[in-house]
Amino acid sequence: MALPGIKIWTRYRVSAVRFSRFDDSRILVGTRDRFNRSHGLHVLQLSPTPSGGGTVNELATFDTLYGVNDCCWSQSQRSLAVSALTDGSVKVWDTSLPPTANPVGIFREHIDQVRSVDWNPADDCFLSASSDAKIKFWVPDRNDSYYTFQEHLDRVNAVAWNDIQPHVFASASDDHTVGLWDIRDNRFITRIPVNHPGGLVSCNWNKYSEFHLATASGTSINVWDVRTTQMPLVDFSSHNRNVCRICFSPHRANMLLSCSVDHTVRVWDTQAQASVARYDLHDDSVYGIDMSVHIEDLIASAGRDKLVNIWRTSPHQRLLHSP
Repeated sequence: MALPGIKIWTRYRVSAVRFSRFDDSRILVGTRDRFNRSHGLHVLQLSPTPSGGGTVNELATFDTLYGVNDCCWSQSQRSLAVSALTDGSVKVWDTSLPPTANPVGIFREHIDQVRSVDWNPADDCFLSASSDAKIKFWVPDRNDSYYTFQEHLDRVNAVAWNDIQPHVFASASDDHTVGLWDIRDNRFITRIPVNHPGGLVSCNWNKYSEFHLATASGTSINVWDVRTTQMPLVDFSSHNRNVCRICFSPHRANMLLSCSVDHTVRVWDTQAQASVARYDLHDDSVYGIDMSVHIEDLIASAGRDKLVNIWRTSPHQRLLHSP
């Protein structure tokens, strides 16, 4: 499905956005707005129009009493999604069922807010990371976590599965380290110290290399070869304020996205070690970004300004949509 650029005005401040692995026109949006008490999970359906425009329908809304810090789709079941909540709970939703039948799973083992969730790309399991410095490994049909990982010394802001080696995952923490883990034997593999003033807020694996991992801390973005972690392969520092999330392209090995408190989304070429595009589509902090696995170069961004933007980018064009 070809989609033009779409700007979606919502009623809520958006904290996360994710494309579906199964449906090229469906996205998941997490919201967190303590001032308006508007929290929840929203399923949006995107449709092109004959005139070349696009329409957006909200297929489902699942309200929560507490804010959603992060959310993601299941990679094995079309209608399932999981959310990370500010009250420390993890909730699983079946978006094919009405709100009254949801959530279909509630897990309350974390003792502080949950910062990140990620569903395994190969198996029916997922991770949650929390301000309590713990990472929990979940299987949806269990009532409790399968295992708890506890090597970090401060809050864990992000977890990310390795797409090529789905038994391995990375974690990013305020203790200034990245953790690498193996769930086959629940083993802590290694720790990567990152010498930046702020804690690590995001991490993401290259979809074409099991050894290349991107991390974000403060205004800096690094790309590491996890086999030799003394120095990063790449160091990007063009954002004016803190980076919120990073994401490798599912279609281009050298394409990396970032979003920031500076209201921008940027595209980086990790091979050329350069910024190749900047988008000024938001009027406030941009908390969420994702790329479609179905449509090449299709990006979604979401932020505090209650906007979700969806557009296609060209990796060869510089400073797009910049005023």
